Amino acid sequence: MRLEPFFAPAVLALLLAAAPAFSAEPAASAASATALDPLDKVRQRLAERLGASAPADGGSLRISSRASAASAASAPRASGPNMITEPREEGHAKHGHDAHWSYEGAGAPEAWAKLKPEFTQCAVGKRQSPIDIHDGIQVALDPVQFDYKPTAFRVVDNGHTVQVNVAAGNAIEVMGRRYELLQFHFHRPSEERIAGRAFDMVAHLVHKDADGRLAVVAVLLDKGSAQPLVQQVWNNLPLEKGDEVAARAPIDLNQLLPEQRGYFTYMGSLTTPPCSEGVLWMVMKQPVPVSDYQIAVFSRLYPMNARPVQPANGRLIKESE
Repeated sequence: MRLEPFFAPAVLALLLAAAPAFSAEPAASAASATALDPLDKVRQRLAERLGASAPADGGSLRISSRASAASAASAPRASGPNMITEPREEGHAKHGHDAHWSYEGAGAPEAWAKLKPEFTQCAVGKRQSPIDIHDGIQVALDPVQFDYKPTAFRVVDNGHTVQVNVAAGNAIEVMGRRYELLQFHFHRPSEERIAGRAFDMVAHLVHKDADGRLAVVAVLLDKGSAQPLVQQVWNNLPLEKGDEVAARAPIDLNQLLPEQRGYFTYMGSLTTPPCSEGVLWMVMKQPVPVSDYQIAVFSRLYPMNARPVQPANGRLIKESE
């Protein structure tokens, strides 16, 4: 209530006398609420969403808000002869969102083919992925040549996984073909199995060649020490599903690769709708360690987002010597 200057002193005295006693506590709490920085509110919201405490090993999880993502996108980026600076937003995990496919309930994998006509291959395909990899034929396979450079990236929670869209210019060369990296994303547990064994997580690096053919490199992730590239992705997690965060610093995908580059290879499909076949798979034989905390962060968002293994149907599996 505002007292205008024309009130007589006697009236003012009566009003003040009739007013209830004023406590300083609400004002103090209001001042405290006003002092709460907007970014602190953002971090508090994500902490409530994840429900995760600080890692036991003393690591930290820095979360980028949409506001910081916007400022990062507008800020000038350092560049050099080997840095890719413009991320793209392509990738196969975006297919079929409007059909509400999922990993449980009415949209679970066994129902994918019934959700949309375009998803029929999920049920009738004979070269589906993932598979349980065993009885591979050991041959002298050409090594996968990784041509990865520090690159700008964006992190998106697409409702099915955490996906990282990367800039053009990162590629692999295998079997005489060059495939350019589009994006990578995560599953828990690993979709692939090696002689019946599943791993804690897997990263799928999705590539495409000039003719539109897809090649996926699967990097198995198993419990161990903290993984720096995974932590860099977690540091830029979006607050909401469907949101996207542009990271301030580039990412070096070589950090995600195992030291030993032996692999299994076979022909399969996408592991998400529409389950398109004709995908070249390369599953790295050596797992890469990730920490308990890093696994826990992803598990709070996606406790289980792995398609069950599919029949191999006599497919040839090759294993590098």
